[in-house]
This record gives sequence, C-alpha cells and structure tokens, in this order.
Amino acid sequence: MIDWLNEAVSIYGIVTTPLEILGFITGAICVYLNTRQNVLGWFFGIVNAVLYAAVFWQVNLYADMGLQGYYFFTSMYGWWMWKFGGKSHDGISVSNTPKQLYFVFSLIFIAATLSWGFLLGRYTDASLSYADSALTVASLIAQWMMARKYIENWIIWIVADACYVGMYFFKDLHLTAILYFVFLVLAVIGYLQWKRDLPTGLNAQKAV
Repeated sequence: MIDWLNEAVSIYGIVTTPLEILGFITGAICVYLNTRQNVLGWFFGIVNAVLYAAVFWQVNLYADMGLQGYYFFTSMYGWWMWKFGGKSHDGISVSNTPKQLYFVFSLIFIAATLSWGFLLGRYTDASLSYADSALTVASLIAQWMMARKYIENWIIWIVADACYVGMYFFKDLHLTAILYFVFLVLAVIGYLQWKRDLPTGLNAQKAV
C-alpha cells in the first residue's frame, strides 16, 4: 500500500504520486467547504494533514511537515468552535480580528520565523529554511484565525498561498503548487463570501 502511494505517475506531463493526488483532492474539498462555512471542511482538513505530512517529509520540508500536525489539532478545534463555540454553544459567527491581537501576531511571526529558520538551517538538511519557516508561521496564525472565524484569516492565506505556489514549483511538487493556486483562488472567494456575513457597526469588532 505504501509503495503504491509513492509510485510515480504522470498526469498531463506533471509527475506526481497517488499520495500527493489524495492530498490535492482532500485539500481542495477542505478549503472549499471552509469558504462555505461548512463544518465538514474540518474533517477533510484532518485527513489532508495526515497525507501532506508524509508528502513534505519526503522532500525535506520539515517546517511544512510539522505544520500538518498543527493543522490536525486545529482542525479538531475548528470543528468544535464552529459547531459548539460561542456563548450559546451553537457555533460562532464571522467577525473581525480583535485589534490587540495584531501586535501579538506580529511578535509571534518575527520571533518564530527567525528562531525556527535558524534551527532548521543549522541542525537539519531542510530546504529553504527561512522562507519555509515564514510561510509556516503565517499559516499557523491564519489557521487559528479561521478556527475563530476571524475574516482576516483569508488575507493572510492569500499572501501565503501565492508564495507557496512559487516554493512548491521550485521543489518540483507541481501538483501541490497547482493545489495552492486553487487555494489562492478559494481564499479570495472565501474572503468575499465571509464578508457578506460580517456584522456591521460595533458588532463587527466583537470577539467571539
């Protein structure tokens, strides 16, 4: 079974594996359902995290591999928050990110990127250690924001996905690069769709 998942196949000239194909499919379904605020998206997120942890391990993108573990647990957290979160325990609504969190996120991004990039570059054979770390930390923040239904998560995903497209093409993960281009398009759609559900006035700034 493992050998089959890693067997090289060609799709319209793109060399890939069944493992990466399954990751492509579950990832696309996950993000699409998230744009629709469908809680089932988190289930596909869990499956996708397991599949892509294996994909990234094989190409020495260790920061991205570690990110999948975070996705696994935040997908469970997101499912719970969307289903049972909020004061009435019947789910949460779209809102703006509380302003005080921007400073916290900035500190986390800078400190974690520099430290993680240094450790990967010094002690492992990681590829693109600082770029991979920066995108990983941005994704960590965006994923948590999505679980809380903060609309600005989509803005972070738009920037990160655009950068991921270039990095994965560079690493010859062509199908994954195409997937992240799909993620980029879906992130734009997600932002526009969530914006329609964003309360106006003071309620838009209210943390859930």
